[in-house]
Amino acid sequence: MVEEKKKKTAKQRPPRRSWLRRFGSVVKWMFILGILGCLFAGGAVAGYVTSIVKDDPVRPEELIQQQVGLNAITGFAYFSDGQPIGQLRTEEDRRLIEFNDIPQLVIDAVLAIEDNNFYNHKGVDFSGTLRAVKQKVLNESVQTGGSTLTQQLARRVFLNLDRTEDRKVKEILLSLRLERFLSKQEILTAYLNKVPFGNGSNGYNVFGIKAAAKGIFGLDDLEKLNVAQAAYLAGLPQLPSKYSAFNGVGEFNETAFGRAMDRQKLVLRRMLEENKITTSQYDEALLFDIKSSLAPHTKKAYATFPYLMMETERKASEILLKLNQGTADKAATANDSAQLLEEARQQLMTGGYRVYTTIDKKVYSAMHSVSDDSSNFTKDSKARGKEQTAGMMINNKTGAILGMIEGRDFNIEQMNYATQMIRQPGSTMKPIAAYLPALDAGLIQPAGILDDAPIVMKDGGKGYHIPKNANNRYQGLVTARYALNKSLNLPALKLFNDKVGIEKAWAFSKKLGITTIQDNDYSAQTGVIGGLRYGVSVEELTNAYSSIGNGGAFNDAYMIEKIVDSQGKIVYQHKVNPEQVFSKQTAYLMTDMLRTVITDGTATTVKRNYKHFKEVPIVGKTGSTQNYGDVWFMGYSPDVTLGIWVGYKEQVNTLQGDTQKRQAQTLWTKVMNTVIDKRPELFTTKEFAQPEGIVKATVSAYSGKKPSKLTDRFTTDLFNAKFVPKESDDGISNAKYITYNGVNYIPLEGTPEDFLKEKIVVKREKPIQELVKELLAAFPAMKSHESLSYYMPQDAKTDYPTEVDPRVDDGNGPSAPGEVMVSYSTGKAVVTFTPSGSPDVVGYRLYRSLNGGSFQKQAVLAAGESTVFRPGTPAGANATFYVAAVDVAGHETASGSVAGGIKPTPEPTPTPEQTPDAEPTPDAGIIPDSTEDPGMIIVQPPAVDTSTPLGGTNAGGGNAAGNTGGKPAGNANGNTGGNAGGSTATNAPGNSGR
Repeated sequence: MVEEKKKKTAKQRPPRRSWLRRFGSVVKWMFILGILGCLFAGGAVAGYVTSIVKDDPVRPEELIQQQVGLNAITGFAYFSDGQPIGQLRTEEDRRLIEFNDIPQLVIDAVLAIEDNNFYNHKGVDFSGTLRAVKQKVLNESVQTGGSTLTQQLARRVFLNLDRTEDRKVKEILLSLRLERFLSKQEILTAYLNKVPFGNGSNGYNVFGIKAAAKGIFGLDDLEKLNVAQAAYLAGLPQLPSKYSAFNGVGEFNETAFGRAMDRQKLVLRRMLEENKITTSQYDEALLFDIKSSLAPHTKKAYATFPYLMMETERKASEILLKLNQGTADKAATANDSAQLLEEARQQLMTGGYRVYTTIDKKVYSAMHSVSDDSSNFTKDSKARGKEQTAGMMINNKTGAILGMIEGRDFNIEQMNYATQMIRQPGSTMKPIAAYLPALDAGLIQPAGILDDAPIVMKDGGKGYHIPKNANNRYQGLVTARYALNKSLNLPALKLFNDKVGIEKAWAFSKKLGITTIQDNDYSAQTGVIGGLRYGVSVEELTNAYSSIGNGGAFNDAYMIEKIVDSQGKIVYQHKVNPEQVFSKQTAYLMTDMLRTVITDGTATTVKRNYKHFKEVPIVGKTGSTQNYGDVWFMGYSPDVTLGIWVGYKEQVNTLQGDTQKRQAQTLWTKVMNTVIDKRPELFTTKEFAQPEGIVKATVSAYSGKKPSKLTDRFTTDLFNAKFVPKESDDGISNAKYITYNGVNYIPLEGTPEDFLKEKIVVKREKPIQELVKELLAAFPAMKSHESLSYYMPQDAKTDYPTEVDPRVDDGNGPSAPGEVMVSYSTGKAVVTFTPSGSPDVVGYRLYRSLNGGSFQKQAVLAAGESTVFRPGTPAGANATFYVAAVDVAGHETASGSVAGGIKPTPEPTPTPEQTPDAEPTPDAGIIPDSTEDPGMIIVQPPAVDTSTPLGGTNAGGGNAAGNTGGKPAGNANGNTGGNAGGSTATNAPGNSGR
């Protein structure tokens, strides 16, 4: 039984497996575990990669093509003749090149050092990566990069340049994708257009092989690179900042250059190993002097022409903004304008645009040769700073800006004073807003009469303001030509406010390009003499004057001729589009008036210093603001207009002394002389062409109308034939009157005849009596004012009386004058006295006794006129004098004192007697001769000649009234004689060539 159980147990044991079966089982399980491990590792790797790229978009082919082809391309600016000004503001210099323009030598050099297996891999070169690792670990002398060109391109286009593991994974995946959508040629071209090569000789960072060749070796054509130079460039992208031979301002860096040369030798060795060059080429390249072939150091354009580059950038950006708005939604608000302009500027900076300006390099340099010379300026002041200037020269026919002075020191002030500064224009606004619109509407002509008499203006509060002239006097009736010559304020104000009207004046100014007029300027009565809210720019004011030189046709001034994009397409071309704002006849008359501003007016400095009167005719207008915070001169020839401003940065800092006050004229003349010397071909027109419809005529110097039988004062000048006056002189009349405090009145009945005058008097638009009332009413509301006599025009005594003498007889005889004294001057008697205190005195009589004889009346003086008699009695005549006061009723009271010592025994009604050695007192209504030109010659009408054009001999017709002969009979200011408004020797409207 026991044995049977043992047998059964023995039979139930399984047979032992062979070792082969056991090994197979182990292998099987190891394989299964390996598969599971790989799956796990793969999953982990996939999960890791997924975690890295989960936020990185899958870029479609179209986006890849677009991004790879996108480059910030350097733009350039050019002078009008095509010479480069420099590259537009950016720290990068990038110039694109096509694959077919890349020499094989350059390709071989780059691939030898960066990716020698470029044409064989699919974006990632694992063998190259392992080789790079080995070279790095073993510190081999020749080391190649581990990244392919495709990887480097992917990193530069789509990724940042930080060295992280995450970036490497993305880089590899992107490289594989790039190789799928781009050809090898496209990848290589994109790489050579994008990688940096360090700094060029001007300090800019050069990007791309073409910019590198230009910036480092000065070569525009890559075919001109030799083996040594190609190898040098190929070695730079690995560490461009470390290998750059130039620093950020273009200065040579010896240490960095040495490192770059070591790198070049490695490139040459790799090229030799790759059989891209022969041994002889290798040896020749090692001997080549790279340092001598480097481009010479040059300054950046923003260092050489900083103002001009900034202005080019600003104006070109504005043009691109307009072009963009023309093709896009125009619903942008004003708040978006600054952002849109900045976007346009970035577009300009990075879009590879070529901007061609109108700036003439010789003109620009000539203008700056004046502004850069410190000897032309007043020494810098600690309190006021640097005396600044701005100028602009414009081609009259086209509006092209030929040159400008933007300021004196870009390092101190970057603002362009010529285009961005707004300052008060002073009297330079008079032709634009007063005389031009008045001439064009026929409201005035050069011989037209304006009243240089005060006007009372409200000052904005409850007070009043009475404008003055710079010469601190009022000259009365003058011609428009004379008023402009002497830059009188009152005639311009009356044209602006009364004849033209403020609204029409500013509308006219806007048509001439003045854009700075504000709403409250329409209520500014003094705007025409510089009382604007803000002012004007040098550019706009010069532009407005250029329209006069262009025969009344306005061209909006421009500086950008055309803009070309990176593909060579012209995206903007300026078109000259003149607008005839005023007539050619108006332009010619205005030009002739501005010519005499130089020959006979305020522009004496220009007249004295301008050197080219015989070759280049010029005209112009001076201007200054209150206290000389600004001074201007606007002048033009038939071809160009030049405007100059001088002042300080802050207008509160004023110009002082005669030199500074005339500085605009001085600089204008220096600039004009220099430009004519440097660019005479710009000044081809030798005279201002006279259009049809210009005639010469003689008119009354009282009213500017046709002379009448009463007219005894005349003026001759140029006229627009349409506006030659047809009405006869109604500005004068015969009248009997009495003068009191410088004003003519209708005499009271009973007023003694010897105090009355009967002569031709002037009928003004506003009688002097009315002016006196206005002045007396305004004085109490003024904080300060001058005396009444200060405001009386010089010719007030010739005014037609409209009101009765305000003095009333008090029924008593007047109080006697006192302190009668006689003295002798140049051997002739001078009798002085103190006036009577009676309010009804009309004047004083002078009596004289010779050798103790009876007293005879010698002369009379009107009350308030003077307290000095000059009878002309010689010292040896043994004469005795006394003075009597006379009132409006004819009552006379003699002085209690006698000059000469004999007691007076006057006769009741003495008869005037003139002795051989006595001279009568001059007529009190006649003002002594003045050295000032009243603006008109009073002569018999000369012959009319309209055949001579302006700029030729006697085109404007003789002297200030147009005549060089004849006997002067006085002038509208009451002056006798007559120089330039009284002198027959002065050719105010007709002289030429000066």
